[in-house]
Amino acid sequence: MNKVIIPLKRLIPGLIIGPASWLGPYIVMNSLFLPALIQHFDAPHKVELVALFSTCGMIVAALSNMIAGALSDKTHSRFGKRAPWLMGGAFVFMLAMIAASLSPNIPILLTAWMVGQAALNFIVAPMVAWIDFAPEDGRATASSAYGGLGMALGNNGFNVVGALFLSQFRLGFIIFGIFTFIGVSIATLIVHEPSNLAEQSVTTQPAHQKLTLKDAAAIFPRWSVGRDYYLALIAKLFQGVGNFAITGYILYIMTDFLHRGNQTQSAIQLINLIMLIFGVFMGFVAGPLSDKFKILKLPVGFSTLFLAFGALMLFFFRDNLGIITYAFAAGIGMGLWNSLDNLLNLEVIPDQNRVAFFLGIYNLGNTVTQAIAPVIAAGVIALFGYAGIFIISFIFSLIGGILILQIKSVKR
Repeated sequence: MNKVIIPLKRLIPGLIIGPASWLGPYIVMNSLFLPALIQHFDAPHKVELVALFSTCGMIVAALSNMIAGALSDKTHSRFGKRAPWLMGGAFVFMLAMIAASLSPNIPILLTAWMVGQAALNFIVAPMVAWIDFAPEDGRATASSAYGGLGMALGNNGFNVVGALFLSQFRLGFIIFGIFTFIGVSIATLIVHEPSNLAEQSVTTQPAHQKLTLKDAAAIFPRWSVGRDYYLALIAKLFQGVGNFAITGYILYIMTDFLHRGNQTQSAIQLINLIMLIFGVFMGFVAGPLSDKFKILKLPVGFSTLFLAFGALMLFFFRDNLGIITYAFAAGIGMGLWNSLDNLLNLEVIPDQNRVAFFLGIYNLGNTVTQAIAPVIAAGVIALFGYAGIFIISFIFSLIGGILILQIKSVKR
């Protein structure tokens, strides 16, 4: 069975528009609109409630991501493996965010948010597997388009606009939910994944075949087989917590720690604009340079130094200097990481027949870490105040980089 190859002229636009369309609205709603609505409902318990939403979201995201990746890998349709799940997930996510905007209390908001978390991961797991459609000599470029450009736009570009809706956060849920559905639809049409109905006769197992304990255990291979994949996955979790410990509480950091007052909106916009510029720049240069010089592990590993440095700058300089320096350092670090980390993970996947499953699990780092980080940060805030967040970010970022450098199968 020949591997499906999609030309870069179709794949790259889809890999930019697609992740920007799901990640951008999610980041805005998770870091701005959701905390604002929680604060509206119960201001005295807002930190604990953000942690509750994050914990529940982490569980739902983990389960739905594994299910979505496995189902996507086994799907046969005239639209390919990924497109049906992408469109379905985007549609349900849009409906869930509209429901969140109309929520009258915390329980209904939590229910709508959890449905949205599940639907989101039916976008994430199949979409990242598009990278595997790239031709061999353009894989780093495809990865850079997804992570460096698409995710840079998602992580930072939307927050610049999202900050404008801080006073109209209910409307923001609706607008950005609809945007996700439209954007994912456009990306799916551009990529235009071919039919894979012909694969069915080759890949489908006999109906009478039973799942054995050995088969179940093989879902996640043992450490000796999947060592490098597990190192990359654990590193992603540490790096993600290091990043999202700050960005997940950026609204409260600005208001309760840096006391920006009526400058909160402009400060958030400035940070995200700087990070967007550097993220996009890295997206343009990191992938092509990686393809040209055959270097992958080292830039991913060392990118965490920038994140760690940025966290320290906010800790020591609690003014405009600290804010701007953090934005520059985090922009370079996240841009470099996002450009190449998906390709690094693709190189260490232990089973190439389950690309969406393993890439989906890996990309839980973009959703689960946003859930884990606020829980950890909430505990740190309770013990040490907001200043402790930056030390946690520094330590976790460095650990993530060290783990990446321990990967053996990718030399450099």
